[in-house]
Amino acid sequence: PAHRAAQEAAAMPIKGLKKKVAAKGKKQMLKFTVDCQQPSDDNIIEPKDLEKFFNNRIKVEGKTGNLGDKVTVSREKAKIHVSAEAPFSKRYLKYLSKKYLKMQQLRDFLRVVAPNKTSYELRYFNINEDNEEE
Repeated sequence: PAHRAAQEAAAMPIKGLKKKVAAKGKKQMLKFTVDCQQPSDDNIIEPKDLEKFFNNRIKVEGKTGNLGDKVTVSREKAKIHVSAEAPFSKRYLKYLSKKYLKMQQLRDFLRVVAPNKTSYELRYFNINEDNEEE
C-alpha cells in the first residue's frame, strides 16, 4: 500500500493537467437564474446586492474571489444569471441565496423555490393557510 500511495501522489499533477486539457476541449457551461422579482417589487431586497453577494461569495476551487472566466454573474432587472463551467451545482446557489437572506434577516419571510430545472426564485411564504388557491 505504501508504494501505491506514492504512485498516486506522482499521478496527481498529471491528473490535474489532463482535466484542464479536457475542459479546454469542451467547456460545459451551466446557466442558472435566481429571480427576485416579488421581493424586489416590494423593495425588500436589492437584486444588485444579491448579485454583488454572489460575486463575492461564490467559490471556485475552494476560493472566493477566484471567479475568473469560469463563473460569470450578470443581472437584468430582478433576475440574476449565473453561468458557470461545470462542475457547478445549482444547489450551491440556493445555499448562497439562503445565506444572503439570513444576512438580511429575511429568512423568515422569503424562501428559495425552484420553478424549473435551471432557476430559483425568491417567494414569500404563504401565510394565509386557509386560502387554498396558491
